[in-house]
Amino acid sequence: MFIGEFSHNLDDKNRLMIPSKFRGALSDGLVVTRGLDGCLWLYPKAEFQKLAEEISKLPVTQKNSRDFSRLMLAGAMELELDKIGRFVLPSYLKEFSSIKKEVVMAGVFNRIEIWPAETWKQFKGEMEKNSAEIAENLAEVGF
Repeated sequence: MFIGEFSHNLDDKNRLMIPSKFRGALSDGLVVTRGLDGCLWLYPKAEFQKLAEEISKLPVTQKNSRDFSRLMLAGAMELELDKIGRFVLPSYLKEFSSIKKEVVMAGVFNRIEIWPAETWKQFKGEMEKNSAEIAENLAEVGF
């Protein structure tokens, strides 16, 4: 399970350090892909497999399904951590997310979201400001 926020810097070789707290769950490999809201989603390999299987069930006759499949699957890259817990962030994902140097890794249960630090700060501020409204809307879906 991934929870918490961690700040890190992308190094000159586009390597990103995974927080030590998260590394054990990624020992069998990881997959990073385009996320929503301008961030990247990083999954343990087995967890991404589950997501890919669910995506594959979407009807290919619907444009939104095809587009979502392309966003998540064509944009994915299978990676492994080096000996000290780093991975190389592919340049197309760095560009997609507008990551420059400072990032925040946010644990969101079964995935890690990777955000440009400034974008995360703004997004988090909006979420915190609207937390009561967000909670009310979740009541509509049975939470």
